[in-house]
Amino acid sequence: MRNILITIAYDGRNYHGWQIQKNSLSVQEVFQKNIEKILGHKVDLKGCSRTDSGVHANMYCISLKTNHQIPCQNLIRALNSYLPFDIAAKNCINVPDDFHARYSCKAKEYIYKIYNHPVRDPFLNGLVYHYWYKLDAPSLNDAAQCFVGKHDFTSFCTIDQRDRRNMQRTVKYFNVTKQDNIVTFKVCADGFLYNMVRIMIGTLLRVAQGKFLPEDIPNIINAKDRGKAGPTAQACGLYLNKVFY
Repeated sequence: MRNILITIAYDGRNYHGWQIQKNSLSVQEVFQKNIEKILGHKVDLKGCSRTDSGVHANMYCISLKTNHQIPCQNLIRALNSYLPFDIAAKNCINVPDDFHARYSCKAKEYIYKIYNHPVRDPFLNGLVYHYWYKLDAPSLNDAAQCFVGKHDFTSFCTIDQRDRRNMQRTVKYFNVTKQDNIVTFKVCADGFLYNMVRIMIGTLLRVAQGKFLPEDIPNIINAKDRGKAGPTAQACGLYLNKVFY
């Protein structure tokens, strides 16, 4: 029995996230159907993270066990011949038996892309968030540093039916840069709560609008109250960018 780690990338516009849904198409459903055709048996996929509807991934990691002895490079070629064009298999390696794509993860990096221009770009539709008011990337970068460190991020989590356990996360870095008309927010943490990145982005946009001051962010964190933070930014600008093991 082999334990293998497969890395994929996907455009999330046509999917309702990674995890299999009852009435909606997910990345997991498409990937599972095609890899089972190749391996010839059912597989129990372990995904590195949940992603929401419309969210993208530059690096999404999946672990699974199989008795099939197909070489990793051949498996990647086979997957890319079966998968639709908005999902690509990038890499495959053999990993230890106790490796788990989710629980072995030490940190994740997300990026959020904003197209900052008065006129939308139709070729970026669904791949970025279009925001037409001018953004000052250096000022936003300064404000983003308020999130760095270990905090209780209850104020930056959409509370749903999932268990409320430890709400503390450690943000390792949070950088904001601008190139041409694209503003990129890059944040890395040891873990993320549900909608955490999108709520942090929505809060920083409130800072850009003058509705919050940068020094308000520590108070919002300490409030542990979702109602104190900014809105949840649209899913289309969010990418799972790197997974660290």
